[in-house]
Amino acid sequence: MNSLESLKIDLKGLKDEETSLEFTLDDTYLEALDGADVKKGSLHVSVSIRKATGFFEFNFHTDGEIVIPCDRCLDDMTLPVDTDNCLIVKLGSVYSEEDDVIVVPENEGILDMAWLIYEFVALVIPIRHVHAPGKCNPAMTQALEELSSDRSSDEESNQPIDPRWAKLKDLNISK
Repeated sequence: MNSLESLKIDLKGLKDEETSLEFTLDDTYLEALDGADVKKGSLHVSVSIRKATGFFEFNFHTDGEIVIPCDRCLDDMTLPVDTDNCLIVKLGSVYSEEDDVIVVPENEGILDMAWLIYEFVALVIPIRHVHAPGKCNPAMTQALEELSSDRSSDEESNQPIDPRWAKLKDLNISK
């Protein structure tokens, strides 16, 4: 997809029955949005739009994969995406978003789904995203192990501790 224009829906031009749309989104889409979380990927989005009295019901199904950095080794990792989302859109006087309801100005009547789809994908990303065991960058894993062992060995060694920190050990918080 070369343009985000195809993700803009003219609500006033929709038929009274159900409308189905399909989009294939790639790196170009993700780079155009310039989101912080995802820069690469390949997604297939199916949108079903049902026009009802006073509102539009949008049902999104997104599947594919995205590329994000691993929290442990910082190398890119592939994360599968498979999500279903529902959204209610109404026409009103000013644009507003509240929970799963969006109000689009009636004089414009255009809903831009580009950022909405990105948010649905971003919500699928786990808080901590790491490679499967054994798949992290070996050089980075070794460096992390060395730094971790250096820190713990300093605490266990017989090196004198700064007296200000030693006083903290005397505090008993459980009293």
